[in-house]
Amino acid sequence: MSWTDDRVELLKKMWGEGQSASQIAKELGGVTRNAVIGKVHRLGLSNRATSAGESKAKAEPKAKPAPKPKAAEPKVVSAKPDLKTEPAVPPRVPGAPNPRKAIIPAGQPLPPQPSANEISPEALAKVNEIEKGAKKLSLMELTERTCKWPVGDPATPDFWFCGLPTQSGKPYCEAHVGVAFQPMSSRRDRRR
Repeated sequence: MSWTDDRVELLKKMWGEGQSASQIAKELGGVTRNAVIGKVHRLGLSNRATSAGESKAKAEPKAKPAPKPKAAEPKVVSAKPDLKTEPAVPPRVPGAPNPRKAIIPAGQPLPPQPSANEISPEALAKVNEIEKGAKKLSLMELTERTCKWPVGDPATPDFWFCGLPTQSGKPYCEAHVGVAFQPMSSRRDRRR
């Protein structure tokens, strides 16, 4: 369905008459209520927030309410205003570390992040061994049965995925599951 000039004119006419978007869609045929609403917005037609009952009420003039008596205005005592304000950002002390975090440009590796769970050296050694024999697949070569562990920086051409067979019910191979899914730390266990 395309919006021909005739259909647009009919839409404008019916919209101006106060017809609903559903009624206009039914009359035009082949369009949905949402298509009508979208076209109304694209055409910049007025937003009709009033209902039929309110439009009749607008036609009848309303009686003006009686003016309210004005309260006595308080007298202003002449005093000098206090113009001292605190700066929005405290001044930087030379030699002090910058409290704001540095913005890392896209494609740059992130600095090492502190981890709540430290990865065991055995698991890291196993991952290093496994990655030597990995299939090094691209994103388009991944399947349900291949390990989806990313290796390298995605912004570089030498980025790849492990590609070894996955562990049952997991997205990674056995070695990468050992790194990705860590047991809860003892501190979290004590809270429960």
